[in-house]
Amino acid sequence: LVLAGCASPMRGNLDAYQPMANDKPPGASPKAMQIAKDLGRGINFGNMLEAPTEGAWGLTVRPDFLDAVTQGGFQTVRLPVRWSNHAATSRPFRLDVAFTNRVENLVDRLLAKGVYVVLNMHHYRLLDGDKPDNGDEAQDASLSDERFLALWAQIAQRFRGKGDKLVFELYNEPHHLLDAPHWNELMARATAVVRKSNPQRVLMLGPIQWNNASALADMRLPNDPHVIVSIHNYAPFKFTHQGAAWIDPPLPVGVTCCDAAQRAEMLLPLDTAKRWSESNRYPIFVGEFGAYEKADMAARVRFTQMMREETESRGFSWAYWELAAGFGVYDPDAKAFRKPLLEALIPSGQTNGRSSP
Repeated sequence: LVLAGCASPMRGNLDAYQPMANDKPPGASPKAMQIAKDLGRGINFGNMLEAPTEGAWGLTVRPDFLDAVTQGGFQTVRLPVRWSNHAATSRPFRLDVAFTNRVENLVDRLLAKGVYVVLNMHHYRLLDGDKPDNGDEAQDASLSDERFLALWAQIAQRFRGKGDKLVFELYNEPHHLLDAPHWNELMARATAVVRKSNPQRVLMLGPIQWNNASALADMRLPNDPHVIVSIHNYAPFKFTHQGAAWIDPPLPVGVTCCDAAQRAEMLLPLDTAKRWSESNRYPIFVGEFGAYEKADMAARVRFTQMMREETESRGFSWAYWELAAGFGVYDPDAKAFRKPLLEALIPSGQTNGRSSP
């Protein structure tokens, strides 16, 4: 067993969660390569199930949202979920039955539409070392690693019978406490946990620093072939996050896009990921990109089209952030797509990423 640079302190009792070796990742299996391609063009169901409770951030998963996926032409739904706020805080950390039933029902309804679903764990604040959100239950930070693994053992067992169109993404945007040695080890343990009940399910794993492509070089994948690697790309950040209330200090509004310098910012993560992918033989999925609503719509459209085209030109599938909140391609009040943004993501006359005859 080799766990490169495993220096971070353990949290909780991890004896029951022995890690998979991560010294010789074999490259992706044909199955993982095909699914990475078939994920195609996706949409994030953001601000819904990854809020402290569903609805706390203004959105619940509504029937028209499910219908919008296929109406818009998307092939994949990335489903962010805050499991950490819906489970017991003491051993054995049992998941809340009603919440888990809710998630499974949504997964089943999406799979029934023929789309892929990327089911993740999102916003486990104590795992990253972040301040809890309003509405998060009090938890013991010293148990976070153990609890993370116990939650995945339950999630994996619950969803083990689903078909290959369900992908597990082990964690969204590891950062802060999840530095490279810590995250590399936790990935190895979590992958081993999932493999007990899902030996061939495709997993999605990403680097630290909020899934930043620049951190790919520090990632030590488990020795597992059924893996897709995810990055997020919000460059240029001063454009994509202008006016966002959660950025402190707030970025000034009025920034347009996309000049030569901004374009270079946008392309650097994609080129970094492309080189890493070719060297390591694992496919890339761009799990998040988007521009916040405080930016000018025409500039958002230019950015979105450029990012989509450049991502696809490198052979990457993607999921736009997000459906119906501040970055949304869909207006939840009008129950209709914002057509310029949708056209930037899925041009007219194209189906499943290909031109119609």
